[in-house]
Amino acid sequence: MVASNSLPEAIRNANNCQKDPILGFEYSYGYRPSLAAGIIFCALFGIAFFGHSLQIIRLKRSTSVFLAVGALTELIGWIGRTWSAECPYNRNAFLIQITTLIIGPVFYTAALYVLLGAFIGVLGREYSILSARMYTIVFLTCDTVSLVVQAVGGAMASMASSDGKDPKPGTNIMVGGVIFQLIAMSIFTLFTLDFLRRSAKFGMPQEYNKIIIALFISLAAIFARSIFRAVELMEGWTGYLMMHEAYFIALDGALMVLAVVIFLPFDPARTIPKAYPEAKDDTRELSDYSSGI
Repeated sequence: MVASNSLPEAIRNANNCQKDPILGFEYSYGYRPSLAAGIIFCALFGIAFFGHSLQIIRLKRSTSVFLAVGALTELIGWIGRTWSAECPYNRNAFLIQITTLIIGPVFYTAALYVLLGAFIGVLGREYSILSARMYTIVFLTCDTVSLVVQAVGGAMASMASSDGKDPKPGTNIMVGGVIFQLIAMSIFTLFTLDFLRRSAKFGMPQEYNKIIIALFISLAAIFARSIFRAVELMEGWTGYLMMHEAYFIALDGALMVLAVVIFLPFDPARTIPKAYPEAKDDTRELSDYSSGI
């Protein structure tokens, strides 16, 4: 790392827009980010943010709030990368994407945790080990811890990089936050599988199947992305994965688009009611329920 006062005049200002490479001074990323990728992902996350924001206005559901905030966080991060494509030495643009893209998926997992709790609240306590309220308390607490740890680590790494210091301490904290998130998601996956086992026994409305499938697709995308980011960060800022944008585009950007966009056509806010009849009608046709997924 190079102290800012030792940088060439053209890139000494953190908000510079020096485009051409300067001999002896690498771009902050180790490469010049793709402008086309930046524009595409800004558009995709913008669509996701707009779509879920409309659902907040129309239906006022917490799942839509978390998905919209996550999409907005990713959008800000990709705006930073798009800015970097035009101004690759701009440290402000670089720091924006570091701090936002690392924490964006935390809001998606929060939506999944709330979603499973909603299923339990609608279908009944017998469908789960934990109550709907405990899902909210336990897993949103884990999500909050993960968010704070990753945000603190990202801020530390960003400030260290900007000051020409070693960003490794902050990076290690970021890795710890990502790994903690992976552990929480692993436990959540086990509870979700238990929910499916019980659903096969007690039955479940068929219209919920598509939401469960969307939940698993989103969860798998976040899980794969978190593994990638943990490995990438552990390799360091000059590691192979960090220095090759194609991996970031495929294993972070594309997966996070999938994780949030899947809930536009399969939106739980439209499918799962806010309230459910207190007592099920015993005369209800069995055809209203599936035997599972």
